Amino acid sequence: MFIKPLTAAAVCLAACIGISGALAAPAGADIAQTAEPIRGVNLGGLFVLEPWITPSLFEEWAHTANTPVVDEWNYCAILGKHECQSRLMRHWGSWVQEQDIATLSDLRINTLRIPLGYWALAPNGSDPYVQGQIPFLEQILNWASKYRMRVILDLHGAPGSQNGFDNSGLRGDIRWTKRPSDVPRTLDALASLARIANQNPSVVAIQAVNEPANWGVSKETITQFYIQAYNTIKSIAPQVAIVFHDAFLPASEWESLVPRNLTDSILDTHIYHMFVDDVIRFNADEHIRKACTDGQTIRNFNQRTRTICGEFSLANTDCARWLNGFQKGARWDGTLPGSQPVANGASCHNQENMDAWSDNKRAFMQRFAMAQIQA
Repeated sequence: MFIKPLTAAAVCLAACIGISGALAAPAGADIAQTAEPIRGVNLGGLFVLEPWITPSLFEEWAHTANTPVVDEWNYCAILGKHECQSRLMRHWGSWVQEQDIATLSDLRINTLRIPLGYWALAPNGSDPYVQGQIPFLEQILNWASKYRMRVILDLHGAPGSQNGFDNSGLRGDIRWTKRPSDVPRTLDALASLARIANQNPSVVAIQAVNEPANWGVSKETITQFYIQAYNTIKSIAPQVAIVFHDAFLPASEWESLVPRNLTDSILDTHIYHMFVDDVIRFNADEHIRKACTDGQTIRNFNQRTRTICGEFSLANTDCARWLNGFQKGARWDGTLPGSQPVANGASCHNQENMDAWSDNKRAFMQRFAMAQIQA
């Protein structure tokens, strides 16, 4: 189910920051709904596996040393297509239910960001991935329409991996754009998303690619791809907005990443406090100040190009199991290879157990949540 992870300490995947008017409301929306800011969540772990979000799918390899099963590519490669298909069909049919969408609607969530891999849309027969996701996606889009929610379709995984993270489908080297077929296949996947958008009025935006890593793919290559992605999507579904991730570049480089002539564009930045060594060492007040500073950065660029925070989290440690990758430890306590504990005696014990939190920790989490939401 989706709601349990949503309410957990680490927040399953994060929400979009509210930027008034950043996305058109779905067809049939009333005036109030059209004007309201984005309040959204990601349906993480559904169509692109991430071991920390769906640990039960990876549990059988938890104690197998040096297992290759660290991502969806290898999950399917080891199981074989028949067994992988069988397991994932059960997962796709159970991970998000209509009651989850209804509950989110009751909580005044108005936007869903749905990650998908290229293999669901423009598969390569030689890849180990399996297909069958689209009927389940269309069911969720129907629910979104029923509850009058906006949807961002997010291409989360590109051929060869755009960032080397397990959330791209393939952990390891960054090979995207290195082979002649990579960009054309990615554009084919985006064209498929555009055609889905044309059939589903709840879809108001398409994300060109999630988190391309500027240290593995040059900024110039990413910008050129963004232009191609924009033209591909707009030629099929001119009504949708196009979302471009900031490629982990500092705000000083956002101006040149997304050309001004790409109208109806949105810049997406992801803000986490637990993946950067300096930030994870912040005290409570420093975390709050950073949230406020990040909010101002977004507001500043929003005057040039509509800007959202497509992912954020209340986690101020990286202690969630497998958050840094399957079988990997944490920076917080120094169990992540190459890391040192944030402080002498730092421990992950009970960090993810809300029942064990002190009153001070609870008060901080409330302040941290409000600071990020308001920022």
